[in-house]
Amino acid sequence: MEIKKSEEVLAEIHRNCQLAIQSITDILPETEETELREELLAQHEEYEHFGARAAMLARDKDIELKNPGPIKKAMMWSSIKMSTMKDDSSAHIAEMMVQGTVMGITALKTTLSDMSRDGADKEIEALARDLLAAEEKFEKIWKSKIK
Repeated sequence: MEIKKSEEVLAEIHRNCQLAIQSITDILPETEETELREELLAQHEEYEHFGARAAMLARDKDIELKNPGPIKKAMMWSSIKMSTMKDDSSAHIAEMMVQGTVMGITALKTTLSDMSRDGADKEIEALARDLLAAEEKFEKIWKSKIK
């Protein structure tokens, strides 16, 4: 059972990172303010770092990770484009980032609480906790930008 749980936790980490990277990539062209762009790029880089760590763990533990499908990506892209078409202000972009970050935090907390009951690989658990801490930090940053 531990192997299956570890796979699920690692899959959630990977999914979280891939969706965040995709969202940031979709939002960047809509963002003109330099400070906001720099924050998006910095967070993009952090998510890439976490994604790379997840990929290395998956390789080491012979776990196959799947990327979000093209339909999910297209739905995210269209949602972001529609939302920023209505309002491309820095505050609105920050609100969108808070929403996405909160979804990631919720998914990770749920995964971690399920994992603590069933046990899981300690390296994978540590990565999930590190990503959760980063997401919580990102949430505070974005909330501070909502005026």
